[in-house]
Amino acid sequence: MNSVDKQKRLHLDVTNVGLRAQATAVGLVQLCIELHNANILSDLALQRIKDAIADEVSIAAPRRTAIQNFRREIRERLDRLFGGQQPVGSAEALAFGSSPQSEERHEG
Repeated sequence: MNSVDKQKRLHLDVTNVGLRAQATAVGLVQLCIELHNANILSDLALQRIKDAIADEVSIAAPRRTAIQNFRREIRERLDRLFGGQQPVGSAEALAFGSSPQSEERHEG
């Protein structure tokens, strides 16, 4: 089984268990930040974790999305989340294609 097949299998297994909840994601991000700050989790290990998350999210990318750009944006957001620079927030706030400026225009 190649790595893409393994990732797809893991995607189905995680979905079937119901681990897609935002609370789980928040807990994982905080756990990784804490372990990294305590020098228990290395930079390389943190990069592998973010890569695994980006791969998972990319598998579920809308077909019309350019996968490389989509994955790059995911990694940039993960870097900010795991760096403690951006709160996880709501799913709506993280919607792809939205920005704080576009949200302000919609409000006014």
